[in-house]
Amino acid sequence: MLDILTLTAVRNGDEAAFEQLIRKYTPYVAVVIRAVGNGYINEEDVEELTSDVFFALWQNSGKPSPLKLKEYLGQVARNKTKNKLRSLKEELPLEDDWLAEPHETLIDKLTEDEERKAVRSAVRSMQEPDREIFLRHYYLLQTVATIASEMQMGESGVKHRLARGRLKLKAILVKEEYFNEQENIQHFGLH
Repeated sequence: MLDILTLTAVRNGDEAAFEQLIRKYTPYVAVVIRAVGNGYINEEDVEELTSDVFFALWQNSGKPSPLKLKEYLGQVARNKTKNKLRSLKEELPLEDDWLAEPHETLIDKLTEDEERKAVRSAVRSMQEPDREIFLRHYYLLQTVATIASEMQMGESGVKHRLARGRLKLKAILVKEEYFNEQENIQHFGLH
């Protein structure tokens, strides 16, 4: 209810209400940017992109539904971060990028890229609605309550499907030898 009133005030040009939204949602927006940036976005860029997200909200305050403001901010944050990643890729050609990186960092990046590909492949192999729930929670950063509401399911059912998805993902990655049972489980949050 508070977001409805606050966003309505923002739509009427109320800067104090806008600052209230900024204070409330800055941590969330920054988490989304860091997650999408996946280590390729520095903290200065996180701050700049966060500002860009809220500037977009100010300019387009009539677009988001007050009931889906958080999801709207998350989507804008993801899009702006992806655009930033594209611009970073264009600034430094691949060959120069490899030369500019220390050797250990390159190996780490290649390993992480392979792990991400394996995770994506494993997630794609999930059946619906498990895959959608998994993506909503871990990629879109939606809460269990939001997923349950939007998919018209019980929260316990969503939690059960997330747990089952994590176990399936873990089994696939162990089988593919991206890690054994004892190591790297924490890296993927599959404990």
